[in-house]
Amino acid sequence: MNQGEYCDCKDCRGKYTLIHDEEDPRVLKFHKPLPCYGCGIGWCSLLLGCLCPLLWYIATVLYFCKYYNRDPRERDGLVACAFAALICTVAISITIAVIFL
Repeated sequence: MNQGEYCDCKDCRGKYTLIHDEEDPRVLKFHKPLPCYGCGIGWCSLLLGCLCPLLWYIATVLYFCKYYNRDPRERDGLVACAFAALICTVAISITIAVIFL
């Protein structure tokens, strides 16, 4: 049986539904892979932010500009970058306070 074909047997009647509707463009929109090797911009920014924390702040700006409305799969990575930027800011503030005060 091919994908999308209807099964009329008694064993599977009512138990299975189609997971791929070719007529609904909203569903097809998310079948393409995410940018940055499938990880998404947020998760790649989180990983690369360990080398250059400025990327966390750039991803945080993308989060606050609601970049995830284009693709909701990006939201988790962008939120993680926002938390990483917050933790980095607090750590830098404490370090500067300890050094200069």
